Amino acid sequence: MRNDHLASGERPLPDSARRPAVGERELIWMMALLMACNAFGIDAILPALDALAGDLGATGNSRQFVVGAYLLAAGFGTLVPGAFADRYGRRPVLFVALACYIVFSIGCALATSFDMLVILRAAQGFFAAGIIALPPAIIRDRVGGDKMARMMSLIFVIFLLVPAVAPSIGQAVLQLMGDWRWIFGAMALAGSIMTLWVYFRLPETLHQEDKQEIHLPTILRNMTSAVTLRETIGYTLGSALVFGGLFGFINSSQQLIGEAFGAGDRFPMIFAICAGCMAIANWSNSRIVERFGARKVSHAGLFAFIAVAIAQLYFASQPDETLWTFVPLMAANMSLLGFIGANFGSIALQPFHKIAGAASSAQGFLRLTSGAALGSFIGYVYDGTARPLALALLCTAVLSLAFVLFSERGALFGEKVED
Repeated sequence: MRNDHLASGERPLPDSARRPAVGERELIWMMALLMACNAFGIDAILPALDALAGDLGATGNSRQFVVGAYLLAAGFGTLVPGAFADRYGRRPVLFVALACYIVFSIGCALATSFDMLVILRAAQGFFAAGIIALPPAIIRDRVGGDKMARMMSLIFVIFLLVPAVAPSIGQAVLQLMGDWRWIFGAMALAGSIMTLWVYFRLPETLHQEDKQEIHLPTILRNMTSAVTLRETIGYTLGSALVFGGLFGFINSSQQLIGEAFGAGDRFPMIFAICAGCMAIANWSNSRIVERFGARKVSHAGLFAFIAVAIAQLYFASQPDETLWTFVPLMAANMSLLGFIGANFGSIALQPFHKIAGAASSAQGFLRLTSGAALGSFIGYVYDGTARPLALALLCTAVLSLAFVLFSERGALFGEKVED
């Protein structure tokens, strides 16, 4: 990976930036770890759901609302930062989002009831949504086409290392400190470190000529165009569906792996294996996507995902399914998401470099709200087996293929897209 300040094909940073431009390597790490704060906020708390539910009186599957409320609110929250970032720049909006992430993490640590915790988690997801919405816009300020897909894949490699280890970190904090509240303290610490890094190293990436007015009709027009253009809407909805299945797995993973399959304390390690496979796949995608093109790679990945989901449904329908059939197939499907997610997102954002903030917000809203709502539903209908999850993965993948066919007018495996 190059570490030059202005790699071939990248747009120069605004002349008004007073900080030295970060190299490609540092920019990728920074954007990945910003997004990883969101993943850490979701996955670190998973091993503590039992203790949390016992302390605050939550019963049954309602403990999943700690995750679902955050995801759903973050989806709605992504509507807000993009328009402001297109007007005032990426840095100020990022600082507001990080401050909210820190403050509400501390609030969650001090929650005295389950309802209060769910409300605070929803607020945390909504007001900190800028850490999800803005990194793709910052990358789009610099590059486009399949080059953006390559950079986003590398971001996802690093980003996915966090959910791979987050449950283990959460469990370690729980065992060391003896209280799940300290996990939220770790979130606040992570947010503080990222704030300092962004402040000292990230220059403003929004170009002066690309600034948009805070004018409601203009904002609505920009956002509407980002989610209605036929060439991109299928990819936004398609990624929402396949990631909705992934969110369903995250919501029910502790109950499914830890309880139904009897993994117990091995749950963080198994979760890390699945997430780690996804990270490896994203690294592999970054090596091939500029050669073959985001469309060819992601379309092949989607067909493979459907095939693995069929196998998952077959084994889940057997009365004696074991952990040893479930985990390899789940890891395979999470790996295939590595060839779908970053590529779908890059294709969807490609036409909107002048309104990258608004487009990233609008697409992120549609992707996250749909995915979170679907994931919450899948998690809530968990019945002690892997059948609901397997059926959901297959259905969402088939529908995703239908949306992609709509965007591509029935012609798959298209040509590469230059910056």
